Amino acid sequence: MSAIAGIHNINKEPIAQHHIDSMMKALQHFPADDIQVWNKEHTFLGCHAQWITPESINEQLPFYDYQRQLAITSDAIIDNRKELFQLLQVDKKDQNKIPDSLLILLAYHKWGEECPKYLIGDFAFMIWDEKRQKIFGARDFSGSRTLYYSLKNQRFAFSTTIEPILTFPNFQKQLNEIWLAEYLAIEGMIDAVDSSITPYLNINQVPPSHSITVVGNEVYIKRYCTLTSIEQLKLKSSEEYVEAFQEIFQKAVTSRLRTHLNVGTQLSGGLDSGAVASFAAKAVRKENKKLHTFSYIPSKDFKDFTPKQLLADERPYIYSTVKHLGDVKDHYFDFKGKSSFSEIDEFLEIMEMPYKFFENSFWLKGMFEKGQREGLGILLSGDRGNFTISWGPALEYYAVLLKRLKWVRLFRELDQYSKNVGGPRLGRMKTIAKVGFPTIDNILSKRNKSVRPKLINPNFAEDTGVYKRFKEYGIDRTGWYCSPTIYKERKKHFEDVFHWNAGNTHIAKLSLRHSLWKRDPTNDLRVVRFCISLPEDQYVQNGLDRSLIRRATKGYLPDKVRLNQRIRGVQGADWVHRMIPQWDSFLSEVKELSLNKQVQQYLNGQVLNDAILKLSNEVRPEYATDRHYKVLMRSVIVYRFIRKFT
Repeated sequence: MSAIAGIHNINKEPIAQHHIDSMMKALQHFPADDIQVWNKEHTFLGCHAQWITPESINEQLPFYDYQRQLAITSDAIIDNRKELFQLLQVDKKDQNKIPDSLLILLAYHKWGEECPKYLIGDFAFMIWDEKRQKIFGARDFSGSRTLYYSLKNQRFAFSTTIEPILTFPNFQKQLNEIWLAEYLAIEGMIDAVDSSITPYLNINQVPPSHSITVVGNEVYIKRYCTLTSIEQLKLKSSEEYVEAFQEIFQKAVTSRLRTHLNVGTQLSGGLDSGAVASFAAKAVRKENKKLHTFSYIPSKDFKDFTPKQLLADERPYIYSTVKHLGDVKDHYFDFKGKSSFSEIDEFLEIMEMPYKFFENSFWLKGMFEKGQREGLGILLSGDRGNFTISWGPALEYYAVLLKRLKWVRLFRELDQYSKNVGGPRLGRMKTIAKVGFPTIDNILSKRNKSVRPKLINPNFAEDTGVYKRFKEYGIDRTGWYCSPTIYKERKKHFEDVFHWNAGNTHIAKLSLRHSLWKRDPTNDLRVVRFCISLPEDQYVQNGLDRSLIRRATKGYLPDKVRLNQRIRGVQGADWVHRMIPQWDSFLSEVKELSLNKQVQQYLNGQVLNDAILKLSNEVRPEYATDRHYKVLMRSVIVYRFIRKFT
């Protein structure tokens, strides 16, 4: 794992030493095991290396291959090393010594610009091809590592983070209002639908699943990976699907444990993180290591206000998983004194842009801090699981059976489902019918959500044409898909790369800050392709939603967790409760920003004022789900970021 940077002078002028120094200095706040640069004529590559894998120790990076006349700098862990060794015909005696950067270089030498298609893992890299006088690089399919670039004044510059590019003399730091408009107009967690832009004018990023080629004064961005035309897998029995899944998921988990340091995994009371932990524990034991589990718990004085089917403190289920796994070292953190408000400035510095996941920001960052102290090199998660390994919405699937008139199967499923979750069997038919055959009232109700007041200033939205761009992506005025079914929404999730970009940016930057690589087996490309290929009846059967993972973890997880369909964990429910000691400061700041003329250009004043009026009332922890409070937290985050440009 590394922070990388580089410059290529298109006019073939030598690289000024102070430009190299300024870029590398901007990376100094990241811990490093080694810092190296390579400079030849008009091209410079740099690497601020963190040694995570055994092969990365004492790795020469950047590396120049004199025979092939190729130079590389990379931020990468490649997971399909065995397959690549075979394809590239690497001698067996050399395989344990080859670092991932050299493997990427060999892949480029064999396949040229097609090489990213053969790579599985988390990566961002840049290669200087001296013979062809071009720069080539790529970012992994889901954007697990970040890669920014700028082409200005005959100079191409790139970096893992934005700050090194801002260090160039005469580089004006300007706010990209198109990016900000998309951020404000989207109500969900996505930051922008255009994954090539950033909050800074003249600084772009390579989108997930894309490569970049720089020849002369031209930059070419090309998508190399799509997940839209995967053939459906047809096996003889449900047992065979489970066996196939277990094999591929174990491979994904095991390949992500490659480190000479300790291994940890985030663990909640649910299926996704539980599945990752159980498969990881099995693999870690073979290496005579002990798996660390890291779990977030609410403040001690927090009283859970959530409905009975939700659970803010998941320890009863976490304890059950830990006991079942056996020999693991479990950790529980309530991050006393930390809150969404107290962490804003540091998180903005880390992210280099506004963010939306403030409810969980303090503990997401805290997990990295604790992991670093425990000597972890790898921290596993199951963040992508809802769309891959634990996909399986029951009522939506039953609506499909209803539309296809599969009465016998539908009533059999409903009978079993009702026994699992409680409630009358036929009482759910009305809900299922609404899902399968939406009425005009349902449609209008859904549309009305898109016309409620938005945080973005209407004039700013009009000037930037943000809603017109949304239409091009099939997105409505809420910033969400117009898809009529959850199945089409899932399909779009894998077609469009902006979903991947938003979530993975904070992971990449927190990883570098704490020299700890967060890795997600549920996001493994092999696992994703496998899960997309399955018929829907593998995800819902015998009254079980998320059926595949429930069946596949039999023996791996306790039944209390594996078969739980009644209680769902909810993290970050105590975010308002944690802010109570800082409430006066928060209220003062939102009033201040509502009067700021620069902010008024971008934010909807009426929405702000309405929210402030509600905020002035007595603060209660249950307001954590209130839209007004969330609007104001996002406004504070944007306000502090905008001030950087004044």
